[in-house]
Amino acid sequence: MTDQRPVALITGVGRTVGIGAGLARKLAASGWDIAFTYWTAYDERMTWGVQSGATQEITEELRSLGATAVPIEADLVDPAAPERIFDEAEKHLGNVTALVMCHCESVNSSILDTTVESFDRHFAVNARATWLLIREFGRRFTGVPGTGRIIALTSDHTVHNLPYGASKGALDRITMAAAHELAHLGISANVVNPGPVDTGWMSDEIRASGIKQTPLGRLGTPQDTANLVDFLCSEQGQWINGQLLLSNGGFA
Repeated sequence: MTDQRPVALITGVGRTVGIGAGLARKLAASGWDIAFTYWTAYDERMTWGVQSGATQEITEELRSLGATAVPIEADLVDPAAPERIFDEAEKHLGNVTALVMCHCESVNSSILDTTVESFDRHFAVNARATWLLIREFGRRFTGVPGTGRIIALTSDHTVHNLPYGASKGALDRITMAAAHELAHLGISANVVNPGPVDTGWMSDEIRASGIKQTPLGRLGTPQDTANLVDFLCSEQGQWINGQLLLSNGGFA
């Protein structure tokens, strides 16, 4: 690694207990500078609510790990957001080497009760924004061929979670396409399914069920996901490309 730290752009880093924050910590400790996005209005709509001071706490923690950290608030429903996010990241940190997408819209609903508005919002955030972020990354990437990384987090849960699961399926295909369409730039692209990770959204029933269905007898943690993402972003992870990887402890 050169004296200049490479830059990772991580989306969806809203809470200290979230997967996004876990990935940011791991990459910062591994020598990356970090630009990260968050959207307070999303947390306001969720049952867990807004974590006061989370952005500042995450920023300070990343800096304590040696990283230059730049928080960027952005609503990914807005098609103009990806361009603005990259502008901000580049202004403060320089060109982005790794794009790690943890953002999501996730509101439970089923086939019979999903509204058109909710369906469209899920696809705008989970699918369209993923495409636009990847497109922006591909247009701007100037790194050494073989160093570029795209990683997106996914889920295969669709039953009574229709718009979330369906839009994540679209995210999978978009990201896998990038492995081929951006190959001339030397960018690899992979999707990671972390399985059930309790970051504050689980009920006792869901938590117990997840533990029962996992051979190792526990739920996943943000650190479990971060270990894999850190490897994929490393030089050693270059040859893994165009894959949907399960990092779920054997969850059935």
